[in-house]
Amino acid sequence: MEEKIEILSLLQNKQLLEQELQSIAYGSVEIRENDSNQYIYVHYREDGVALTKYVGEYSEELYGLVLNNNIKARELKKQIKEINKKLKQLNYIEEEISEEVEQNIDFARRHLADTIYKQAILEGVATTFADTESIIEGGKVNNMTSEDVMKIVNLKHAWEFILNKNVILSNTNFALLCEINKMIQEGFYYSAGKIRSVPVTISGTEWKPDLPIESVIKEELEEIFSKEMNDIDRAIELLLYTMKKQVFIDGNKRTSVIYSNHYLISKGKGIIAIPAELTQEFKDLLIPYYEGKDEKNIKKFIKEKCYIPIKYIQTF
Repeated sequence: MEEKIEILSLLQNKQLLEQELQSIAYGSVEIRENDSNQYIYVHYREDGVALTKYVGEYSEELYGLVLNNNIKARELKKQIKEINKKLKQLNYIEEEISEEVEQNIDFARRHLADTIYKQAILEGVATTFADTESIIEGGKVNNMTSEDVMKIVNLKHAWEFILNKNVILSNTNFALLCEINKMIQEGFYYSAGKIRSVPVTISGTEWKPDLPIESVIKEELEEIFSKEMNDIDRAIELLLYTMKKQVFIDGNKRTSVIYSNHYLISKGKGIIAIPAELTQEFKDLLIPYYEGKDEKNIKKFIKEKCYIPIKYIQTF
């Protein structure tokens, strides 16, 4: 039993280290010039693939940060290597991902910009698909606030986190829900990833969610997982439950969409994404759901208009 706990702890630490490594700009520095301005790019390797990332307009501070990140990246890689060594000593063998789940992960990665764009629109971020794609690829955009840009960057990090092999094989539990919100809210709230301790109101309704209690949330999530239903219905249930519960001070819709997709993708059953042009219709259906008046219509809406099945993915 102690060995299993140690393995789980090592895997969790490895996930956090890999996520931290993905979140920093490091690598071989290249300075490009355009219209008398200088811009910093970095070249690095990930899973054996050579990649290039735009960092920002040149400044001594930013240049110094990248150099410091190179030192940090080496230390993170060293720690990951040590964890892998310990896992090997404990005879840990990674589970194999099924072909169906691999297809699902590949689809999610290839359509990341579109999925994040839809989430950003749902959250009221003033962006276009082209700008969203540019931000995800590390490019520079105009006419967007730094807060909106950060929201998209944070969405990218959260999606990359759940699409990691070790993470997709882990349980869709309360700890994962908190970790997703922590990344979603990085740089906005000191309480990112923590249960809110203050009341919140929902625009468009007088209904107010109760203050969340960790033990209650865990029990209610367990109830959802113990129900007899198919994976698609369960993912929709998780999505709506975590939205209505308003577990965190902010970013609940973004967190809920990624959380439910972790479950759905781990089963190889597709993805859920609310189309940008149907955002208002979805929000209008949320209000009666929150008030406990109607949950049938919003579940039908999600299943018919927001759910993309694996069968459709394979012919996309």
